[in-house]
Amino acid sequence: MWLQASCEMHFEVEVPTPFIFMLRPRNTGGQWITRESYSIQPSIPLREFSDAYGNSCQRLVAPPGILTIATSAIVHTPATLDIAPGAPFVDVEHLPNEVLTYLFPSRYCESDRFLEMSHEIVGDVNPGYDQVELIHQWLRKNITFNPHSPYFQMSAIEVNLAGEGVCREIAHLGIALCRSLCIPARMVVGYLYGLEPMDFHAWFEAFVGGRWYAFDPTQPEALGGRVIVAYGHDASDVAIYSQFGPALYASRMLVNVEQLQEPEHRDAWKD
Repeated sequence: MWLQASCEMHFEVEVPTPFIFMLRPRNTGGQWITRESYSIQPSIPLREFSDAYGNSCQRLVAPPGILTIATSAIVHTPATLDIAPGAPFVDVEHLPNEVLTYLFPSRYCESDRFLEMSHEIVGDVNPGYDQVELIHQWLRKNITFNPHSPYFQMSAIEVNLAGEGVCREIAHLGIALCRSLCIPARMVVGYLYGLEPMDFHAWFEAFVGGRWYAFDPTQPEALGGRVIVAYGHDASDVAIYSQFGPALYASRMLVNVEQLQEPEHRDAWKD
């Protein structure tokens, strides 16, 4: 399906402030970026780099005043998520080198604290995809997705105790449970068509059967229509913006995802 994903953010800057943004979608995971726009007001120097996960990052120093960042991308992305019941567990010694990093505990995913709980959830089901699916279903039944949750920046342990959280926090718990079973898992941040309320979204992926599969406990079905912006161990790696200095938050943020008609000639969408 063809989507147009866009966001606009406004900041009221009082002193010169360094920022790192992570807003450009990736050509990855079956999605194809055909057109992008990225504007900054006021016009200031910007440097772009790729981080350790291959995410596209933009860094700048904002002067005092109003800073506005507006981005838009036209993307072709799968309309459904791939599922693979029965896909096998991959023994650690056979995992690709670049996947090994997603086995370890991280700042918000204390997987070493969930070994007993994860085994209780999955029981004696065959190792691999079916274990992750049981974790996915357990999260849907036991952790409430609350976009307006008063809790903020919770780790897997904290969201398990709270019993609710936003998409990011629920993904933390799913990742920690998978890693405790020696299944590599990572966080994904991006856009989801039809999300209510509309905002940036987070879910997790698990590596089984020799590839990554997406799981989203906040949604009742395996919905596609996703635009991937970034991958990482947890939320600390995939913040859409980071600012350094006195605490500063977006005074206004608008996120929008629209479905587009498929063009008759796809080349017409290329710049």
